[in-house]
Amino acid sequence: MVISDAHRLLFVHVQKTGGSTIDNRLDAVLSDTRQVPGIDRHATLGQILAAEPGLAAYWTVGYVRNPWARMLSWFRMVERFKERADRGRRGADAFLKKNHFIKGVADACPDFETFVMKGPDQWTRLRTPQVRYLTSKTRRADFIGRQETLEADLRAVFARLELPWEPLESVNVDKSRPDYREVYTDPMRRRIEEIFAKDIAAFNYSF
Repeated sequence: MVISDAHRLLFVHVQKTGGSTIDNRLDAVLSDTRQVPGIDRHATLGQILAAEPGLAAYWTVGYVRNPWARMLSWFRMVERFKERADRGRRGADAFLKKNHFIKGVADACPDFETFVMKGPDQWTRLRTPQVRYLTSKTRRADFIGRQETLEADLRAVFARLELPWEPLESVNVDKSRPDYREVYTDPMRRRIEEIFAKDIAAFNYSF
């Protein structure tokens, strides 16, 4: 999450939707960015508002992504950290020791099929619809952008906030990731369709 009290802005960071790129840009142009102490940076809107109810009045922004592409991106991130740790990269090894979720997924899901078919049963965050991150019982994000049109949508956010714009420098980009349609079997495709039915309906995504 990123909060700017001066601009009355709340950015809710949904995992694997380009959020790190957005975090970096907001931190670069806003001098007062902060988070809510004591809660995860990927907290849901409901969790954020429970911790700091006054943020309900802030203009709230979040991003979503095609669920099939998002899950592949998530697995590839885990895979990269495991490969780096296995090669003795000190930073990756330290990260895995600290991040029990990533390490647990890396140990339990040796391939993408296992990650899709079994991972969501073991880890709640792998089956949490993106729409849940961006809604609470009384609130919904005011602007929901898409990873697929990240730069254009973020430019619209900056225009709304009257902030200066420069082309994005994306981070955590997996340039070798295959087209997600090439790596799903029919059972895997249906599994994601079932888990993220709310996202597919809310944001009109398709395989």
